[in-house]
Amino acid sequence: MKKIVITGADGFIGSHLVEKMVALGYEVHALVLYNALGSYGWLDHIDPVVKSSIRVSLGDIRDAAFVDSLVLGCDAVMHLAALIAIPYSYINPSAYVQTNVIGTLNLLQAVTKQGIEKMMHTSTSEVYGTAQFVPITEQHPLNAQSPYAASKIAADQFALSFYRSFKTPVAIVRPFNTYGPRQSVRAIIPTIIQQINAGKKNIELGAVTPTRDFSFVEDTVNGMIAVFQSSRSIGEVINLGSGFEISIKETADIIAQAMGVTVNVSSVENRVRPKLSEVDRLHASIEKAKALLEWSPHYAGLDGFSRGIKATVEWFSQEKNTQHFHDRNYIV
Repeated sequence: MKKIVITGADGFIGSHLVEKMVALGYEVHALVLYNALGSYGWLDHIDPVVKSSIRVSLGDIRDAAFVDSLVLGCDAVMHLAALIAIPYSYINPSAYVQTNVIGTLNLLQAVTKQGIEKMMHTSTSEVYGTAQFVPITEQHPLNAQSPYAASKIAADQFALSFYRSFKTPVAIVRPFNTYGPRQSVRAIIPTIIQQINAGKKNIELGAVTPTRDFSFVEDTVNGMIAVFQSSRSIGEVINLGSGFEISIKETADIIAQAMGVTVNVSSVENRVRPKLSEVDRLHASIEKAKALLEWSPHYAGLDGFSRGIKATVEWFSQEKNTQHFHDRNYIV
């Protein structure tokens, strides 16, 4: 049995990953961001049997000494911890440098010093900016259109530099827009569902013409595990997506149809990114993941997206799940 540290384990994708890694027989050490309430985030709501089988540490990847102690004695690291909200990165970009860049550097140094067998680092499709060609391959130019994207590019480059300089066994997984149960209602799909659940007929969003490549969380987690388990992924950057793009407006229409309602969609100023910061088009090439890892998405194409939306709507329609989200108006 391998001992695995998972950072960001309390989050949306991280909690799903913890569940799957436990099911596969790994001994999971989950890092949860320290908080005064002692909350384990979404790990507080997973199967109690799974929760009782994992070790949880409250801490912060910005603390280098803590990170050293965190990975001591483990075999591998799956790194998901990050600040991810793009709007807040306009307000406090330094926080993104501290968490996404310095935090990742702390892990890379600890992994290198202690001779850890493998580190999977999580990137984002936002590093590509608006597509200059589609589908977007891993060779697409990097173009930071937000401070968040800039911090993730820096973290990715640190990871690659450690592989090249110190032979650190790190692989970079680059998910496109992951969605599904437990995602924050600040994200586009949950916010549409939440507004419809609240009885709204006029759905308020940011820009509605950009396209996204949405990846259901089950596919993202399976892709991460494939990257993690493959020795061929070391030193590589690997996209994960559905290979299918759809506009935000069309996404809202599919969600409304799944929920049996008719809605109007409008773009409101306080939700719109600065003009040059908006990523207008994302469409992943997943050929490298298919060839290198023999991974492919189960929720691919329009049919797969519709099935993923249905599963997401069903989860967000249960009060036991939605009670964990606030019902305040949109805030950054």
